[in-house]
Amino acid sequence: MAFETHIAPKTAFIFGFDNVLYPEKDYLLQVYYLFSEFMEYTEQLNAKQIVAFMQSEFAVNGNETIFDKTAAKFDIPEKYRSNFNLLHENARLPLKLLPYQQILAFLQEIVVERKAIYLLVTGNPTQQLNKIRQLEWHGLEQYLKVYFSEEIAPTLSVKSFDFIVDLHHLNKDEVLYIGATEEEGKIATQAEIGFLFAPKLF
Repeated sequence: MAFETHIAPKTAFIFGFDNVLYPEKDYLLQVYYLFSEFMEYTEQLNAKQIVAFMQSEFAVNGNETIFDKTAAKFDIPEKYRSNFNLLHENARLPLKLLPYQQILAFLQEIVVERKAIYLLVTGNPTQQLNKIRQLEWHGLEQYLKVYFSEEIAPTLSVKSFDFIVDLHHLNKDEVLYIGATEEEGKIATQAEIGFLFAPKLF
């Protein structure tokens, strides 16, 4: 795939993280697997049944209330909620997280062109750093500057982009943000920088 039309006009690229560089479900499903194994070890519950339920529930309703639903289904004591939450922050995954192939190729092309790459990560910084450490970067990590949005503003906002632009003296006309949602696109537009919907590259 040719990336020249996206790369040539820009000098700096800001990437989102979850569902931009890699599929977030690849992290969450491994967390569910580890939790189910823990439940089998501590409560003698059936790990295969638990993880199958969690995978199915996630596919339909996402991650937000999955502990509550799983606990109700398998009579898991409330005390294990903290274990479940901690796993999201410090899980040592059985398998490394793999970037989307097209995003990897896009990043590699930007590096070849010697243009700047910034990673703007939303969400819990501890959890997100754990993910970053377990992503297969193929040597690209040395070319990235990482910023956690929560350390700039409570949520992704114009302030998040302005912080990076001002810190590195960037020209907004030459900055492209690669994100995963329409809402991110609106914020990037408000910040007066370009936006590329990541799934278009997949």
